[in-house]
This record gives sequence, structure tokens and C-alpha cells, in this order.
Amino acid sequence: MEFQIEVGEFFAAEDFVKVRSAHVAADAEALRDEGIEFLEHICAVGGKCVIRTTTNPRTVDFNHVDDVGQNPIWSQRERRIIDVFDGLGAHRCDTCINYQTVDQPIFGEHLAWGDTGTVIYANSVAGARSNFEAGPAAVAASITGRVPRYGFHLPTQRRATVRVEIDDLPVRRSDWGALGCLIGRQINDYWKVPALLGDGLRPSPDKLKQLGSAMASYGSVAMFHMVGVTPEAPTEAAAFGDQEPAGRISVRPGDIESVYRGFEPESSKADLVVFSAPQLSLYEMSELASHFDGRSVHTDTRVYLTTSSTIRGEAERLGYLRAIENAGAVVLTGVCFYLMAFGDQEPAGRISVRPGDIESVYRGFEPESSKADLVVFSAPQLSLYEMSELASHFDGRSVHTDTRVYLTTSSTIRGEAERLGYLRAIENAGAVVLTGVCFYLMAPHELIDRFGYRTLVTDSAKLANIIAGYGYNPIFRPTEICVEAAISGEIPW
Repeated sequence: MEFQIEVGEFFAAEDFVKVRSAHVAADAEALRDEGIEFLEHICAVGGKCVIRTTTNPRTVDFNHVDDVGQNPIWSQRERRIIDVFDGLGAHRCDTCINYQTVDQPIFGEHLAWGDTGTVIYANSVAGARSNFEAGPAAVAASITGRVPRYGFHLPTQRRATVRVEIDDLPVRRSDWGALGCLIGRQINDYWKVPALLGDGLRPSPDKLKQLGSAMASYGSVAMFHMVGVTPEAPTEAAAFGDQEPAGRISVRPGDIESVYRGFEPESSKADLVVFSAPQLSLYEMSELASHFDGRSVHTDTRVYLTTSSTIRGEAERLGYLRAIENAGAVVLTGVCFYLMAFGDQEPAGRISVRPGDIESVYRGFEPESSKADLVVFSAPQLSLYEMSELASHFDGRSVHTDTRVYLTTSSTIRGEAERLGYLRAIENAGAVVLTGVCFYLMAPHELIDRFGYRTLVTDSAKLANIIAGYGYNPIFRPTEICVEAAISGEIPW
């Protein structure tokens, strides 16, 4: 609940709203061990789902881990996740099309759904109300039965803001995904709501699924209206709440085809053909079965389809599965291809930074002499805030006569530093501000020959690493120590 309160405060929610169901995206590829441990802790302290809770696709289909070529670590992690959701009392449907199979949303109800494709379908096609709830947020909602009331739970957020005029009517099912890609790329804003208008727009549920999931993927769009089709847009005026559109998009003839053309192959060879994201419906399985029936997949190409266990069972009963698998394609269950981690992806090594380790880095740069020949603030060039900080350190003080001090920055920053008085404070102390350079690029070996420099003090770890190769004794120290070295001519430690 504390977590939810923080989320609500961040989004300025006035209160909470009860939700009927939660849909949790919690795959092993995203969670890794740390995320799984978080879920295990919730379960261990007695967390239980108090509302209907469904799960998004997994990272592995346990029946195909070896032939797909995944590392066994992912199966082990998924088993742990399964144990957690069984303990919480969730319904493990492992699908991103829960709205087509196990939990159809209803107009006006509030939900806590996590997968972007499920959310945009619930908001747009059903007229239900949900934000994109990240994994931890959806889990929290499943336990408390409520979410902060903000975003798409509010009527004002659901009004259309962008008018999309469509003169290029989608024909094929994938054309609706291409249309979603086209619109999503131009909107690219979670808070904007497009309203689609055009003669002949009468998509099937699967076409709406492709449209919404693509719009969410390419533009983070959480809701759309289709005038005369979706429930909150019987008319254009109703969709916009009688307000003028904040933006306009036109989809002209040829635009949908150009989306396809924009994905250019590097080779004519198809390594993989994947039908996934979202998982396939029964009608889509039927369509693919008719395409593959009596044919064979090329020996150099792997073909994967992903669907839910519910749809797979029906596809098997109706003979669709047999036609697809006899062709050599593989039907994966309970997964989406982009969630399927391949290879080990485990850390090749681990590093721990303990108390005192950072201090020891400074101590590792030992001065050969206590005298500071040079103090350099550079690499990278200084920002305006860094110039301000150094101005405050140097203001009213004087650089030691035996020590040279250089700062480097860009001409843009120098101009602002001059206007704000930082440059004057630094230069009055006797330091030199160099413009458009970095010290290690200034033929620094020649400066050794000319001035006999050896000990260089800097607060730049990068410069300390590089400059040793030019014959300097680099001393890496915190900024305030570098300033003290510049003033006293001696390295404090």
C-alpha cells in the first residue's frame, strides 16, 4: 500500500479506485533473480490476490527449451515465478490476449492491467479503464484490490486529442498492425489519445488487436477511439468531448505499404519467421493452418508461432495444430517471442564496492613529491555547474606562484560563465580557463620538456588514467583537495 500511495502522489491522484481484476507482466527475462526474490518475499510474508489476477506470457515454453536453444537457467527462474503466483492465488493463463480467452473486460469497469497490448484493447475496444501498470504495480493491485485514480481512470484523460483521418483503408490483418505502427510513431506520447476516422473502418476483433498492440508498441499509446466502432466514440464530437483536436494526422493512399517497405532486409535469406506478439487467436491459428496445410517449411528457416494454452487446446481439437506442425513449424505455448531470452545472459563476473573502496582509489595515486606542479580540471570539459562550483572555491583566493592551474570548457559554457561572474572569480585567483580543448589533447609531453612538469593533480579519473602515458605523475583527488593544492602549492594527502 505504501508503494501505491507513492505512485498516487507522484501522479497527483486524489484517491484510490477499486479494480475488478489485475493482469501481471512478470517474465523471467525481465525479472531476473532480484525481481523473483522480490515476488518470493511478498509470497513469504503472506501476500494473497484478493481479486481475479491473470499472468502475461512466460520466457520459456517448457516443452521446447532445448530445441529453441534457450539456457536452462530461464526454466529454473520460470519455475520459481510459477511457485510464487500459485502461492498468491493468481490464474496462470500466461497470455497477452486474456481479453480474448479468459477475462473479457466490460465497459466502464476499472482494471489494473500490465501488458500494453491488453491495456489498449481494454481501454479502447471494451471501454474499460486501466493505465499501463508495471509488474510491481499490478502485483500490488492484486493484493489490495485497488489502484490510484489517475490517468485513464479519469474521464478527462480518455477524450481524444489527435484526429487521424484514414484514406488508406487496411485490407490484410497485418495492415492493421502497419497502421498502428504509422500512427504510433507520429504520436509517441502516452497521454495523447487518437481518434480514427474513415469510410469503411469495420475491423474484426483480431484486427483491432493488431492495431492497438502496434500503436502501444510504437507510440506508448494507451487508448484510441475509432468513430462509429469503439464504445466511447459513437460520433466525432463524443470522442473529442466537443473540443478541438490538439493535433491531426492524415493516412494517405500508399502510406500503409510504405510501412512495410521501411523494414529493409539485409539479406534475402529468412533465418526466422515468427507469428507472435500478441499471441495468436483461434481464428489466426485457423488462417495459418490453411496456409501451411500440405506444405513444408524450408530446411534453413525456423518458424515459430506463439499462443495461449487455451487456444492451443482448441487448435489441436480442430486439427489446426496438426496442419501447422506437419509443415515443420513450431507452436510455442504461454510465451511471446520477444520475451524469450536466448543464451546464458548471466553475469560473467561480479564486483562488490565496499565501504572505503572509493577512498582507496584516490590513495592508489601516490605523489612522488608533495609539490603540485599542475592542477587541472578537465576531461571532460566543465559544465556550467562545475564552473560555478570552482568559482565558489577560488573566489577571493590566490593560486600558489609555483603552481599552474588550468580549467577547460566549451565556448558556450565560457560565455555563460563570463556573464554570471564565474570566469572573473576563477581568473582573479590566477587560474587559466582554456576554451575548446581538453588537456590531454594539448601535446602535454611538450609541456614537460618546456616547463619541467611532473606532478599533475586532477579531480578527473579519466585524465589521471590517460596523462600517465605522457610522462606525468598523476594524482587523482576530490575537487576540494585539488583546489587546496592549487592554493597552497602542496598536495594535502
